[in-house]
Amino acid sequence: MFRNFKMVSHVVFGRGCFDQLEDILAARRSSNEPVVFMVDDAFDGRPLEKRVPLRDQDLLMWVNVDHEPKTSYVDELTTEVRQAMEKAGKDLPAAVVGIGGGSTMDLAKAVSLMLTNPGSSADYQGWDLIKNPAVYHVAVPTLSGTGSEVSRTTVLTGPEKKLGINSDYTVFDQIVLDPRLIAGAPADQRFYTGMDCYIHCIESLTGTYLNAFSQAYGEKALSLCRQVFLEGCPDADDKLMMASYFGGMSIAYSQVGVCHALSYGLGFVLGIHHGIGNCIAFNQLEEYYPDGVREFRQMLDKQQINLPANVMADVSREQIEKMIDVALILEPLWENALGKDWQKQMTRRRIRELYLAM
Repeated sequence: MFRNFKMVSHVVFGRGCFDQLEDILAARRSSNEPVVFMVDDAFDGRPLEKRVPLRDQDLLMWVNVDHEPKTSYVDELTTEVRQAMEKAGKDLPAAVVGIGGGSTMDLAKAVSLMLTNPGSSADYQGWDLIKNPAVYHVAVPTLSGTGSEVSRTTVLTGPEKKLGINSDYTVFDQIVLDPRLIAGAPADQRFYTGMDCYIHCIESLTGTYLNAFSQAYGEKALSLCRQVFLEGCPDADDKLMMASYFGGMSIAYSQVGVCHALSYGLGFVLGIHHGIGNCIAFNQLEEYYPDGVREFRQMLDKQQINLPANVMADVSREQIEKMIDVALILEPLWENALGKDWQKQMTRRRIRELYLAM
């Protein structure tokens, strides 16, 4: 059967459209229900803070994403929201709004799910384990590239594995794409996040799951990434924001591949952020993505990015074996990259060799 997947139902795009957020949320506020704003704490005390459309009953949560989102942090934030709702005499908030980069948006997705589903978020790491629809949730990206704003995944590090909550209920109900919000991001952070999108496209377009739907979105995202990171253009923020959107859509009906599987291991064991981990891993994958890796290295040079090297220098054998365990859990990624007989090609020994080269 063909997949009947969920897409973001409402999208607003344009410079300054963040100012429409108040009107968008007004339509959800029945009986004066509160809205939960989860905002990257990098904006605490910055001009954006004063632009968040808070009302008296709302909850503003400064979330920290210095490290990859953990299931324990999701559970902690969910408890905080529940306590605030109980104090306000409400069962659930009218909405959960995530304002920040991919990790912040993932936290917002996860909390909106856990408010309506019992247990720990670690219980739902996998595919289609969520049973109940999430609270209405909104994404406002301030970095572009991860595709979190359109994906059905919220990537979390749990006690035993790094694996997303993959569900149609994860998908945002509304996204607000304002290119002004991504202007001025640090060059390294902008590059690594943008390369998440670029690598999405390379893995999708060369994968065995490729189809006309994913190809159409992937090719457009790839073209936009090249304009932003190789050619340079005056409307780079607008194009990068749309590249992230199209790149996320490309893998919605396809999958990522070898790079993302290896990056999950780096993130779980070494705590390396997803975008940086992707770049470190991708740089060693010329055997699998020769054209993409060569072009990626051109982008590194063009953008004057110094990629971390020798990250495995002090890693123990036990840590490497755990990385391999984490990577091997991601069977759909390996199958997309290498086909149904992927286990014959990608042995533990081969994965160990790839990690040690980093």
